[in-house]
Parts: sequence; structure tokens; C-alpha cells
Amino acid sequence: MTSASLELFHRIADKPSAAARRYIVDHALEDRVVFRNLVYAEAELDWTLHGGHSTPALWDGTHLHQGAEAVLARLQAVVNLGRDDA
Repeated sequence: MTSASLELFHRIADKPSAAARRYIVDHALEDRVVFRNLVYAEAELDWTLHGGHSTPALWDGTHLHQGAEAVLARLQAVVNLGRDDA
């Protein structure tokens, strides 16, 4: 796949966000996930518009998965199924 279809909203100092970033790197998903650091106003606005209230959060184009457990479960589905419609 050549373009990212998932967006990870995260905070650098947040341990659950670090776990999500680590999972992405460890499972070679960097080409499928855009990292959106909430320190930037544009990322924070997009996160808020998607209904964001906790980090990490993963936007899959339809649903915002929030919290480390939900984000890691969604990422695991991508890894296990090899597709984005898990």
C-alpha cells in the first residue's frame, strides 16, 4: 500500500500513545498510519472534529478508536487481516 489510510492522534509524553507508536513501528505499519501529534493545532482540531477526548486515538476514516486498548485492537486487526476494513 502506498498511502496511509489511518491516522494516529497522539501526545509525545503520553505512555499509552508511546505504546501505540511502538506497535506501529514494530509491525511495519508506518506506510499505513500517519502520526498526528496533538501539539499542533491542525491535528488537535481534526481530533476534536472526530469526537476525540482521549489519547491515543486512531481514525480509520469512519470511526475514532480511543484509548490504548481500542487503538491496539484496531491495529492488530490490520496486522492479522492485512486490510483496513476490520
